[in-house]
Amino acid sequence: MSTNYVVIVFSGLVAVFLSLMIQFYFFDGSRGREATVNNMELVTYSTQWVDAAIQPLPRLEQYDVGWVQLGKALFKSPLLSADNTTSCASCHDLYNGGDDGFPVSVGINQQLGSRNAPSVINAVFNFRQFWDGRSPDLTSQLPLPIHNPLEMASNWSQVIAKLQQQPHFVSSFSAVSDEGITPENITKAIVAFQMSLVSENTPIDAYLLGEKNALTAQQQRGYRKFVELGCVTCHQGRNIGGNIYQKMGRLERMPNELLNDFGRYQLTRNEQDKFVFKVPSLRNVANTGPYFHNGSVASLSDAIKLMARGQLGLELNEEDIADLEALLQAFSGELPRSLKE
Repeated sequence: MSTNYVVIVFSGLVAVFLSLMIQFYFFDGSRGREATVNNMELVTYSTQWVDAAIQPLPRLEQYDVGWVQLGKALFKSPLLSADNTTSCASCHDLYNGGDDGFPVSVGINQQLGSRNAPSVINAVFNFRQFWDGRSPDLTSQLPLPIHNPLEMASNWSQVIAKLQQQPHFVSSFSAVSDEGITPENITKAIVAFQMSLVSENTPIDAYLLGEKNALTAQQQRGYRKFVELGCVTCHQGRNIGGNIYQKMGRLERMPNELLNDFGRYQLTRNEQDKFVFKVPSLRNVANTGPYFHNGSVASLSDAIKLMARGQLGLELNEEDIADLEALLQAFSGELPRSLKE
């Protein structure tokens, strides 16, 4: 065994230990935020823990059908936008990965956003929302695209006035709340729906829970490499990411097209936050290209190569890339239950 390989394996083991420490730190915090969002226990989960850096998704136990179905209708409604052309679902295709498949999203008047739309599937399990982590939870995140002039460019008064002209929305709100159509109830309904968007029957989860045939032989090789090479340093926990911040190009400078956005620095003005972003979840990653914060990388294999070089300081061979890409396919699950109703 070569000295370089020993160093890589040792580094990977250290990375696993550190990632587990990070994972448990952030999970404790995220549980508290989740409880805040879920203040009426509209959506409940059960959790199984395993002795690994990657954890199975919590299982969706039950949800309030009235609130969740209302939230689904609102999520798909263009009435939330100023000109009735754009809905939440315009940027988050619920049936195709939970994003829109474009480098950056298109808002009203065909205006382009500045960042790639993240998937809304399993987003409740991220420790923060948005690429720069500006929102601590789904409740605080929800109004921002509605009010953003590049996205929906609307406000609560306009939204409520339009919804009150729709008998089905009036009756649906009345059925779940005596207060009817209010900003708080609109938010509560959409957040309840988003909290129900949990992937089911994901191969990696079945494997972690003891079903060894859930992954192919190639995917199992990919899983071992994912751990040993140190990918789990950033992509771990129940969302296989989404629970820490990390600098883009930690060990080696990334291509210029990935360095045109200062990330969290734009919020904090702290020099150490330049090119720092929330690590994205890898769940459903095979269905959510193009990749990175600006959607500048179309190929999953190219994304793997860039991450290995910039974050781990490694040049992977073709077999390693193929094995890791095969593993990433196993991170995709079936449609959330609430989308099938």
